[in-house]
Amino acid sequence: MTLSTRKAWRAPFEAAALTYDEAQAMAHDTGFFGSTDDPLLETVVEMLDELGRPDESFDVIQVAGTNGKTSTSRYAAAILSGQGLSCALYTSPELVEMRERMEVAGAPVSREAFARGISLAVEAGRRVNARRERSGERRFRVTEFDLLTVAACVVFAEAGVDAAVLEVGLGGRWDATSATRPVITCVTGIGLDHCRILGDTLELIAAEKAAVIKAGQRGCVLGVGTWAPSSVEDVFLARCAEQGVEPVLLRPASAADAPGEVEEGTTAERPGLPHAGYAVTHRPAALADPLALDVATPRAAYEGLTAAKPLYQAANIACAVTLAEGYLGRRLDEAALARSVLACPTPGRFDALSTRPLHLIDAAHNPQSIRTFLDSLAEAAPDVEARPTLLCAVLADKDVDGIVGLLAPAFPRVVVTATSSPRALPAPKLADAFRSRGVEPAATYPAVAEAVGALAGVAYVAVGSITLAGEVAGLLGR
Repeated sequence: MTLSTRKAWRAPFEAAALTYDEAQAMAHDTGFFGSTDDPLLETVVEMLDELGRPDESFDVIQVAGTNGKTSTSRYAAAILSGQGLSCALYTSPELVEMRERMEVAGAPVSREAFARGISLAVEAGRRVNARRERSGERRFRVTEFDLLTVAACVVFAEAGVDAAVLEVGLGGRWDATSATRPVITCVTGIGLDHCRILGDTLELIAAEKAAVIKAGQRGCVLGVGTWAPSSVEDVFLARCAEQGVEPVLLRPASAADAPGEVEEGTTAERPGLPHAGYAVTHRPAALADPLALDVATPRAAYEGLTAAKPLYQAANIACAVTLAEGYLGRRLDEAALARSVLACPTPGRFDALSTRPLHLIDAAHNPQSIRTFLDSLAEAAPDVEARPTLLCAVLADKDVDGIVGLLAPAFPRVVVTATSSPRALPAPKLADAFRSRGVEPAATYPAVAEAVGALAGVAYVAVGSITLAGEVAGLLGR
């Protein structure tokens, strides 16, 4: 299926073949072939140019946002695959293995494909920096995300996919995925996160994410999280007008259909702009109870979509439906859409790794996503005293007080730990944060493995950071 002008691609050079373990290690520590300069978008642009632009052999669909972008990306890729396309998916971070960041046809790429992609990306970085040195320019610093993004483009090009859904890692303006040329974009929502990098107001963060909207794209979907306050939506609409890109605005039928998704503040009517909407027709009343929703887009109405997911996924499913339809430029096959939505996995998002006892992980890692998670938990388990134990770990560069303030009153018992991330908040400091909220942790463990071992026979919910979800999943055999 050809939806735009795409070119065939072959690697213009060969590279020393890395093993999978070597490739993972290289991605985790790329500094040996770069400088200490701040990362630049030009780094990825020149690496892709060096490789002859593998990203131009497929269509790029770019998804940005503070929360919901991983799930929206997953649903969009699943929907497009169900509509007959060969579709790839690039997300971050991984839960267990780094190759999980790259999927083709709904499955992580092989270790061999991942290693080849990294090998060629490393060689491209070396060639770019060697050329810069010869011309008297400073060497680029190639970051982990730079390397992985270039490698993903190589892997997807060699797999011959029609389209790839690329999740933005951080922000939008300077993100490595923005070195590609997306044919359509999506912004799921805006919240206060990475404030030291993106800015300390919602409007400043919106401006960084709005930069993914560029002239020549066939459209942009603005998710429910961009709706309020209206000053945030103004930022996106101004960018769309400046770049000549028509947005589709996604709205819930009621605020109750978008728990935790919309920031406080005024909203504005936007007559004359295309709208999409959704209504939740069945709210999950237990962990295994399905979600059901209807979605209306500028082209069609899709009724009775179901997923064994919590309530907050309704906004992401609706956003993905609108995005997939906008990319294809036609209404979706309804039977295939229903199958895709029902079958789409969302690892690390309200993810029950076992049920007896319940060991549930969620990658919520900032106040907005924590609120969304807790709203869904309240739907399934309204009695706080009957809920499982909370296993919590938080990264030090997050809004620790905001996260703890939300989690502390929501569970009958709290256990704290620290992940292996160099950014992890030490467990004793996290324990102090809970004490400051009037909650004495039942136990403190210095590492996740110790906590998981001690809680083996206890029902618990692990939430607070993406790395916590990943380490628990790895330890429990996901």
